[in-house]
Formats: sequence, structure tokens, C-alpha cells
Amino acid sequence: MNDTDRFFMSRAIELAKMGVEENLGGPFGCVIARGDEIIGEGNNRVTSTSDPTAHAEIIAIREACKSLSTFQLDGCTIYTSCEPCPMCLGAIYWARPARVFYACTRADAAAIGFDDDHIYKELEKANEEREMVLMSLMRDEALEVFGRWAAKPDKIEY
Repeated sequence: MNDTDRFFMSRAIELAKMGVEENLGGPFGCVIARGDEIIGEGNNRVTSTSDPTAHAEIIAIREACKSLSTFQLDGCTIYTSCEPCPMCLGAIYWARPARVFYACTRADAAAIGFDDDHIYKELEKANEEREMVLMSLMRDEALEVFGRWAAKPDKIEY
């Protein structure tokens, strides 16, 4: 980690603090940089927007992708004030940044009531053993749509 990385992480932590002080949501902030430029940032806005997906990383990814007019963050670095939850980690993988830095750990988040580790543990279980059971329904009909996608010559892969 160099001074530039510390600068961007400091901004992510500042965004987390702002979210707490302005009562926007949880104590989480995120910055996405390409080179020396911030191209996206956000803080948790779950409670202020009544949106369970309004995590700092998701907001920052949306802003960065809009800024770059692309759905992937090749060559970018994500700085987040806490280890990403499973939803944000999934979004980060889909966005494909070069690197991710986090400050607090998921254990730190659990210590103040954000038990992301519970979701991580649930994902390790078979569907029928999870707290929220997932069941397949109308697979054949949905597979037909998958077949259309697979055969589509002009699809944009991601």
C-alpha cells in the first residue's frame, strides 16, 4: 500500500463517517479509482433510501461504471471501509476491478451488529439446509431462454 492508496482509503473512511453523521445508513464508505482519479464513490444509504441494495460498494460501482460508460472496471481499484458483504463481493467480481482494499473486517462489522458472516455461512450450505430455502420452479421454460441467449450471435458477453 502506498500514499495514493492511503489517500483513497482515507476518503472511503470519510464517506463512512459522513454516512453515520448524516444518518444515511450504516458506517460504510467506498471509493473507486483509476490511476490517480476517483471515478466513483458512495456511502451506505440502505435506511435513507429504503433500499437493501444501497450499500456503499454498489453505489460506487454504479457511479464508476456510469462515469466510464462501461459495465466493467478494468484497471480500477476499489477502496472500501469494510470487507465487502456477499452481495457487494459478487458485484465486485462482476465489475472485475484490478484490486480491492478494505479497512475493517467482517468480524469487526459483526461486533457492531452487521453479521455479514451469517450470510457467508449460509452460502456454504446446500439450498435445503439454508435458513431461507431456495427452490427451482419452471426450469424447462427458463432453459429455453438460456438456449436463446447461447444461440444469439450479437450478444454482448460479460
